[in-house]
Amino acid sequence: MNRKVRVRFAPSPTGGLHLGGVRTVLFNYLFAKQQGGDFILRIEDTDQTRFVSGAEDYIFQTLEWCGLVPDESPKHGGPFAPYRQSERKAMYRQYAEQLVKDGYAYYAFDTPADLEAMRVDFKTTENPSPQYNQHIRTKMRNSLTLGDDEVKQLIGEGIPYVIRIKMPEHETVSFTDMIRGEVSFHTSQVDDKVLLKADGMPTYHLAVVVDDYLMQISHAFRGEEWLPSAPVHLLLWKYLGWQNAMPQWAHLPLILKPDGNGKLSKRDGDRLGFPVFAMDWTDPKTNETTIGFKERGFLPEAFVNLLAMLGWNDGTDQELFTLNELIQKFSMDRVHKGGAKFDYEKARWYNHEWIKKTEASILAPAVQSLLTEKNITVTNTTLLHTVINLVKERCTLLPDFIPQSIFFFEAPVQVDTDSIKPKWDEKKNLFFTELIRAYELSTLWEATDLEKEFKELAAANQLKPGELMLPFRIMLVGGKFGPGVFDIAALIGKEDTVGRIKHTLSLLAS
Repeated sequence: MNRKVRVRFAPSPTGGLHLGGVRTVLFNYLFAKQQGGDFILRIEDTDQTRFVSGAEDYIFQTLEWCGLVPDESPKHGGPFAPYRQSERKAMYRQYAEQLVKDGYAYYAFDTPADLEAMRVDFKTTENPSPQYNQHIRTKMRNSLTLGDDEVKQLIGEGIPYVIRIKMPEHETVSFTDMIRGEVSFHTSQVDDKVLLKADGMPTYHLAVVVDDYLMQISHAFRGEEWLPSAPVHLLLWKYLGWQNAMPQWAHLPLILKPDGNGKLSKRDGDRLGFPVFAMDWTDPKTNETTIGFKERGFLPEAFVNLLAMLGWNDGTDQELFTLNELIQKFSMDRVHKGGAKFDYEKARWYNHEWIKKTEASILAPAVQSLLTEKNITVTNTTLLHTVINLVKERCTLLPDFIPQSIFFFEAPVQVDTDSIKPKWDEKKNLFFTELIRAYELSTLWEATDLEKEFKELAAANQLKPGELMLPFRIMLVGGKFGPGVFDIAALIGKEDTVGRIKHTLSLLAS
């Protein structure tokens, strides 16, 4: 192809953005950037009954968080505006009418009651769900069964109608999918889809073809659930005379439930306790909030990385990729045909790896925000960065930084003395009493100095340092966790270290 690469993501503003949708964005984005092309976001809001307030803003916020910013969109503008289908409504009718004129579509005047009767009257054992197709359209109220004069009269009287594509009866429609190779459909298996609704709005089928043509889309990547619609779209490209401008197609594999049995849904996430939306989504109708990966504590780099690996790899064992590395290495021929099972533990692994490799200065704003929520104000940036570097290997999700670091900034509220008491005796009590005195007199306060003094005092008291380390850790942090105990003591300072030892000794004595 000699034309410029232009790809699009065309979501409906109906709710939260499922991780499968974000992965579709990602594959579009990677392909476009690698090829020096454009990534377009187009809002498919033709079905106004499903429109949800706030959903469009949510889509933009999600893509911004992921770092997948469109080149053209309703928000960013562009040479092919407008990018909302509802704002393009006037242009679709001419194409629908042209299809009728050329014999590829027809007017259908059937009422909702007529359609309901059709589903009952033509129901058989062999055909339990009748469709408005090549056979049934001959028995319905449309411009194929009515005379021209009657059709004109009905339209003139303002009787509601839709425009349906007239699917050919005995044709095979084929195309080459970039992932699946040659794909064929027999037209007898496809019903006469509505192209233009009674309110004048196009359906997805007409709008997507017209908009892709007018916006010069070169490649159309979408989920495999759209494969059954492909013959309708292919025929529309042909019937409208645009076949030579048709984009190359790729139908992406589904993201499956962890057991591989079906497409991953929000319900599965609720049932199994993990997010399936990129960010928190609050339904304005029910006020119900569905938690997102962002709010669960995922880094955007990790989220994008794990999505890329759901159905794609670069042919090596490498698993961690920056966005720039993904752009360089991405190729559609490495996208799998089969669905990818979602593994939340693997997703957590990606986040853990990304937390470990991310600079403290980048993690600091998120950690500081989490601490602020706990009413802890950190003014010493150097201290915060040092703490983050000390504990980040122990953090899988961002909220893990709270239990792993809060004791650096305030004394523990709860102290797990139950873990000390079983092996506590007067000898150990005496050791820590002496340690208080030694640390109070110490003029050096580096981790190595504190450790040296601790071990020398243990030897003098004929105690093994290993027996004393756990009580010391619990005294400083409240429990059996945290980084090196002498690193902790060095950072919290002499006053806090001594104060926490004294406090725990008083708890043990009571």
